[in-house]
Amino acid sequence: MAGVVLSSGDSSTCASVMENIGSNTQRVLSEDEENKLKKQDQTLVSEFKSMKLEAEAKRNWDLFYKRNDTRFFRDRHWTTREFEQLLGIEGEGKKILLEVGCGVGNFLFPLLEENEDLFIYGCDFSPRAVDFVKRDSRFNPERMNVFVSDITEDSLKDFVPEPVDVVSLIFVLSAIHPDKFLPALFSVASVLRLGGALIFRDYGLYDMAQLRFGRGNKISENFYVRQDGTRSYFFSVECLNQLAMEAGFDVFTCHYVNRRTINKKEGVDEPRVFIQGKFIKK
Repeated sequence: MAGVVLSSGDSSTCASVMENIGSNTQRVLSEDEENKLKKQDQTLVSEFKSMKLEAEAKRNWDLFYKRNDTRFFRDRHWTTREFEQLLGIEGEGKKILLEVGCGVGNFLFPLLEENEDLFIYGCDFSPRAVDFVKRDSRFNPERMNVFVSDITEDSLKDFVPEPVDVVSLIFVLSAIHPDKFLPALFSVASVLRLGGALIFRDYGLYDMAQLRFGRGNKISENFYVRQDGTRSYFFSVECLNQLAMEAGFDVFTCHYVNRRTINKKEGVDEPRVFIQGKFIKK
């Protein structure tokens, strides 16, 4: 259930420029941006539609992968580069990682290529996504095991018979209803060894994607529905830290990652705000 992240592309006229890595300060909104957020409150998603979206969450993500096949996301080599220190999987002996929301394997396969002693468990909400991973020519059952799971309801111990060293939640928690954030975090903590790390990256508060939503897209505070029925939450540092601590983690690091998406040809210069962290199981 990988989140929808807009790519900046490879063109010389389009680039993603890194800024202020490690900031704990929320982005300051312009008056126009504040007005956009106020307009979102004028027409909220009805309670009936909100319940319907929750009931159809798995179906909507499966339809997403049916429409996009394996083409929507590029392999996330950037993830291993930016998370090199956060992963903490270097050293002798076999290391075990659980990727929650493995999608079609865009993080899983590059990570295995770069770490010979790594074994990965991967799970996703979407049966279609898991099937894509298993049918990939790079799939190796000796180094990976992928399965379908709803981490807010299923016991991960039924699928992961051994403690793992690292759990990754990369653009996953935002797609879950806020009422289920804690059950999801308790679920991943149940298979993580003591001292193991949860690595996290997702949408940050006041990201461009949040500001783009109009009337009729807002479900609740910082929680929205896209046109295709998939949903997205936008996290503050304070919210994420509180959730992690309530779920039994120590906060090792948690901060905003601020970027700008620039497309000179289209005249686009927009802020991207992500949130990134590493949390240690107590």
